[in-house]
This record gives sequence, C-alpha cells and structure tokens, in this order.
Amino acid sequence: MALLQISEPGMSPAPHQHKLAVGIDLGTTNSLVATVRSGMSTVLHDEHGHALLPSVVRYLSDTVVVGHEAQAAQSQDPVNTIVSVKRFMGRALHDITDRAHIPYHFVENDSSQGILELKTRAGLKSPVEISAEILKTLKLRAEKALGGELTGAVVTVPAYFDDAQRQATKDAARLAGLNVLRLLNEPTAAAVAYGLDNAAEGVYVIYDLGGGTFDVSILRLSKGVFEVLATNGDSALGGDDFDHRIYCWLLDQVRSKTADFKPLNEEDTRLLLTKSRQAKEWLTDNHEANILGKLNNGAFIDETLTVNQFVQLTEHLVSKTLTPTRKAMRDAGLSVEDIHGVVLVGGATRMPHIRHAVQAFFKQEPLTNLDPDKVVALGAAIQANVLAGNRSDDELLLLDVTPLSLGLETMGGLVEKVIPRNSTLPIARAQDFTTYKDGQTAMAIHVVQGERELVSDCRSLARFELRGIPPMAAGAARIRVTFQVDADGLLSVSAREQTSGVEANITVKPSYGLNEDQITAMLKDSFGAAESDKQARMLREAIVDAQRLAEAIQAALAEDGDKLLTATERETIQTHLDALLALCQGTDSQAVKQGTEALNHATEAFAAKRMDASVQKALTGKNLDSLEL
Repeated sequence: MALLQISEPGMSPAPHQHKLAVGIDLGTTNSLVATVRSGMSTVLHDEHGHALLPSVVRYLSDTVVVGHEAQAAQSQDPVNTIVSVKRFMGRALHDITDRAHIPYHFVENDSSQGILELKTRAGLKSPVEISAEILKTLKLRAEKALGGELTGAVVTVPAYFDDAQRQATKDAARLAGLNVLRLLNEPTAAAVAYGLDNAAEGVYVIYDLGGGTFDVSILRLSKGVFEVLATNGDSALGGDDFDHRIYCWLLDQVRSKTADFKPLNEEDTRLLLTKSRQAKEWLTDNHEANILGKLNNGAFIDETLTVNQFVQLTEHLVSKTLTPTRKAMRDAGLSVEDIHGVVLVGGATRMPHIRHAVQAFFKQEPLTNLDPDKVVALGAAIQANVLAGNRSDDELLLLDVTPLSLGLETMGGLVEKVIPRNSTLPIARAQDFTTYKDGQTAMAIHVVQGERELVSDCRSLARFELRGIPPMAAGAARIRVTFQVDADGLLSVSAREQTSGVEANITVKPSYGLNEDQITAMLKDSFGAAESDKQARMLREAIVDAQRLAEAIQAALAEDGDKLLTATERETIQTHLDALLALCQGTDSQAVKQGTEALNHATEAFAAKRMDASVQKALTGKNLDSLEL
C-alpha cells in the first residue's frame, strides 16, 4: 500500500515536496523539454508521442501554429513560417550577411533599437517573440505531463553565445511565462547528462554541432564537479549550412538542365531548402538520395546525390569545426593524448563524415551511447532539479567559463582587462582606478569586450558615468570598479568612490550582439597582432605619462614661472616642454620616454625653488616655540 503525504487545510506543503522544474533545449532545428522523475532524467513527449518539437513557427491571421504542423506548411507559406529563428537571436539586420536564400522580409527601424524584425501576416515579429512561441509550447507540454505549474526552467544556450544572444534567450523565456533558473551552456549540459549517466571522470571534449551553431568545450569531470577548461566555437555554423550547400548544388543542377530558367520565388526557395534537408538526413543511413519535385517556375527536380558528392560539397564545413577545436585544445594546454573521451552532441553529428573527422582528429572513437538530440535537455533537467531545491543523491557543481575578455577603457584609449577570457563563472572581480586631473568630480566608464590592447579594436558593450567624486588632486581618488558575470554569462558593472561612497552601476544589455566573424576576428587578431599591440600600448602609456607631466609643468609655470625663474631658465623649460609635446604626436615610445626624462631633469631646479618658496611661505610669521607646539 502506498503512503500519501497529507496536509491540513491552511498548512504549507511538506518541506520535501517535489517542485516541478524542467530543462529546455531551445534548438535551431528542434527543441525539447525534459524533467527528473524518480531520480532519472527523462524527455517529455507530446500527445502524439513526439519528443522533438520542430523549432518552426507559422503565423496565421488569427492564431499561431508551432511544431510539426507548421513544419509541414513551410514550403507553401514560407514568408509567414519561420524556421531556424535561433540564428537571428540577439542580431541586428547587418549581422545577417547572407539573406539570398532566406525567404523572409526583414525590417529594422528606430523604434526596435537595432533589433531586426520579420514581417508576417500577424505583423512585425522579433526573434525573441518567435522563440517565445516555441517555449510556450514546451511549457504547456511540461505542465500537462507533470500535472502542475512549473517552478522554473533551465534553458540551454550555445557556449559561444555572446551577451546579446544570451539576453535575447532569457527575454524569450520570460515572455513565454517561464521562471529562468539559469541559462546553461549546451556542452556543459551534455557533460552533466553523460557524466552522471556513466559516472565518468577525467578530461572530456564536448563536440556540439547543432542546426545553427557549433560549440566545442573541454571539461574536467571529477566527483560531480564539472569544470570547463576552455570553450570555442562558431555561432553561425551548423546543420543549416550543410543544407545550404546541397541547396546550392541542387539549384546549379536544375538551372543547367532548364532552358529559360526563371528566378525562384519564396515558395521555390523554401521547397529546395526542405528537399536539401531531407536529402542530408537520408544520406545518414543510405548511400544516395533521390530528390524529386516541381517548382512554381515550371522547372522539374530529378537529381541523385551520393554520399561521396555530399562529403565533397561539405568538406570545408567539417574543417571549419576543427579550427575552433584546435584553439580550445591550445587554450586548455592539452594534447589529444590527454583526452579521455569525446562526446558528440547535436543532430548534425549523426552525419557519418562528421564522426569520421572527429575520430581521426582525436584518434579515438567518439562516445554516442546517449541520443545526441536529447542529451542537452537531459543535462539541463538535472541542473533544473538541483536549482529548484529538490533533493539529489548527486553532488553537482558546474563551473562554466566566459568566452571573451571583459574590461574597460583607460586614458589613451587603452583596454584594462578585468576578467580574462575562459574565466570560471560566476565571477566577480574588482580593480581600483583613479582620477587623471586635479579637481576631477566625474568619471566616464566605458565597458568593452575583446582580446586587443586598444579600445578601437574591441567591441563596446556599455557606457556610464560616476558623478559626485570629491574634488582632489589627480591620483588621490580611489574608484573601485567591480565586474560581475553571473552563471548565465550576463555582465553587470559597478563603480564606487571609496572615501565618499558615491556609486554608479549598469547591467549590460546590448540590443544586438557580436556576429561570428567579429568573435573569430577578435581572437585571431589578438594572437596575430600581439607584438604590435604591445608596442601600441607602450606608446599610449608613455604619451599619457608625458601629457600628465606637461600639464603639471604648464600649471606650475603659469603660477610661479615669472616669480621664480629667469627668462633664460623659463625658455629652457619651455623648449623641453614643446619638444615633448611634439614627440607625443609621433610613434616612438622610447623617444617620448626620453623626452619625459629630459623635461623632468630640466625642471628639477624649478621644483626645488617652488618647494623652498612653499616652505618659506608656511614659516612666515612663525617662531620656534609655535613650531615646536
């Protein structure tokens, strides 16, 4: 006989009552929701027994259709049926560089603050709103299956998503009515599912190739601690790109065999893309795919694509996944011999030539005993169960990292890195700064992201001002700037003047984020331009020191020059001062330093005279007895 936990009316539920929490994998191609039942993580199915929900949203005049029904209509109604919306999350219109084969009508206006929107029959829809429809469907599925309202959800994101993309995902979940317990990196979620399922320990690589993004993370698993050692990736590379290569090949074949070939409309474009995806999936288990169909422009499709042709068409895409993999290995300071296992994640890793490439690179067969489509949602459910406060026999600690360095601008346009890339999350770091000029009562704080030494080579994230600093001599004020990156990878910055307590802060919420090319360029440039960055930094620092000295001497000359210096002495100092200011316009840091030393030497006697005059003024009218007191 089962025992029931009974509460009297008005009494609070039992303290050990199980809270309903889920993990959601919001994917480019498919999405899933999972939960922990009886200590086991399991994917929740819809009423038709489907675990995967196609990430497709169709807007009708009076309703919204999500999933399989919307997917079936994508070729007939491509403008109002949105697929792969994840690729547009946190992006501006100019970030979508290849729009030729995308049958959507993009809009960007001033009121949207730079966020792109898609024109549908239901009006303008942002990627956040479209993603929210997918999340609403998953939320309803979970509440129906679990029989109650959700306490919260862990939503997964690609590890290489930047601040804007993460914030857009969190906004979509909030719009769907979900309480976001945490944004969790997809490779880390996969490691949780694999690590707890297999009781694995050691260093593992999570190779995650989904529909629209690629991530590679290197983790150390040890007794329930999941420490991310390094992460890298490409936020614009996935299964969709393999579809596009088949699409281009198919278009070339049809065009070459059709006299008077007419341009494609939106329906034809979507039909070819759909046929391309189906051929890709068929080639996973077969040697060739027959592609048949008829376009609205009158052209017929009757082509056969072999596995060898597909491999040749997409060879460069496979290579593009190995470049970030090498970088992550280098950042972690590891060789392939140090890797205990490689876990494949994402539906695109079902392609045989992907698996062969991974096996050849790591010299070992990848681990595939967990469904690559489901493993991320399963791991997210385990983390959601812990964060919701449900008891777990597994002690679980997740240590993620930030993919790019964070810092702020200092004098001379230099970047002072406060949180370096691949720092463990969550993290908070503080650094003290000071004022540049006498009497300075405000400070402008510019937060940047990137790996270069100069602000002009990094990405601006936010600006804010700290006002109310007490007037002091330059360098006397102490302003502590604190950077905090939460477990979701989202940044907030605060500044506090230590003596007065005045404070200012900002939560970084950009309207759109970095595209993949910018991220890749930031890292590539940081390695390729290391020496030039070093020289540029030395020059800027030398110029800042020189200008500070020049300003101090100009102020001293204006106050005491006529009283304490002869015309010849003043002319000598002015000559050195003019020479130093001229050197500051050049590019020789050593010359600037030498000019600074020369000006310092030339003003030593003047400084001594000013000191004597100051002491004499202080002693005027005093006697020995009063000084002793």
